[in-house]
Amino acid sequence: MRTLAALLAMALLLSGCTLVDIELQPRIRPLEEETVEGEGKAKILLMDISGVLADETGSIALGTPPPRVPIVARVREELQKASDDENVKALIVRINSPGGTITASDLIYREIDTFKTRRKVPVITIMMDVGASGGYYVALAGDTIMALPTTVTGSIGVVMLTVNAQGLLEKIGVAPLAIKSGAMKDAGSPFRPLTEQERAVFQSVIDSMYGRFVALIVKSRKLTEEKVKSAADGRIYTAEQAKDLGLVSEIGYMDDAVTAARKAAGLSEARVIMYRRPREFRANFYSAAPMPAPGMEASLQQLTAVVSGSGPRFLYLWWP
Repeated sequence: MRTLAALLAMALLLSGCTLVDIELQPRIRPLEEETVEGEGKAKILLMDISGVLADETGSIALGTPPPRVPIVARVREELQKASDDENVKALIVRINSPGGTITASDLIYREIDTFKTRRKVPVITIMMDVGASGGYYVALAGDTIMALPTTVTGSIGVVMLTVNAQGLLEKIGVAPLAIKSGAMKDAGSPFRPLTEQERAVFQSVIDSMYGRFVALIVKSRKLTEEKVKSAADGRIYTAEQAKDLGLVSEIGYMDDAVTAARKAAGLSEARVIMYRRPREFRANFYSAAPMPAPGMEASLQQLTAVVSGSGPRFLYLWWP
């Protein structure tokens, strides 16, 4: 703090009476187009979907990285920008996600599907390390679903996460009291165990959301409901296993995804582009969207944000 105060004082002395405007909290700047590779007028948009899927961001404080746009909002922003560009002839969605909340997963799927329908362009989804649960749900928006040879996918299903802290509270002499209008009003409270009636209610919600996931796979992959349900017991699959089950169209790499997008759009040449914000690092095939912290720490921060908070959370999430 002393160093910061000294720098501010020095700036004021050097500027005389001039007002010094110091940007302590960086602004979120508009997206700008950047060419990854290729040439020509036609463009293939490469969009990145990485990390836990949730329409939430961490709090901003002095010294933290620039604020990050929630992933659902960023996806919509990128697709709206692409919608206004008639030269965008195809979309590649690169996914590296274990899933997240059911709502964020569904909204991202819908944004991609709506863009595909409105613009009538081919969409290739390709899964990297992980494309599980909600990550696979998003991949279903593609006309073609690709996986790397080392991809882990599947984990089709729904999980509800909550906590029972009653025993801990009793040890420290705390006895929470809920005054409620009905027996089910505090269902899922972390301060007491679930009753059988509450468990049945939550199970009905989970079954409904599971049915939605299964129906989407049936529609997208042209599989029977029986075949999907036999594979949708929550387990994960290798790329080869997923292809044998019909969950994945092809196994390949990013170059193969670009080739497939060019072919589907009927293009002999095209520029692969990404949308970036100023001051971000240079884009390439494997550049992920900016994260609040590097590597695993970022994923843990995102996961903590998703599973924390008040009440149970319903998730399309692979969380072993």
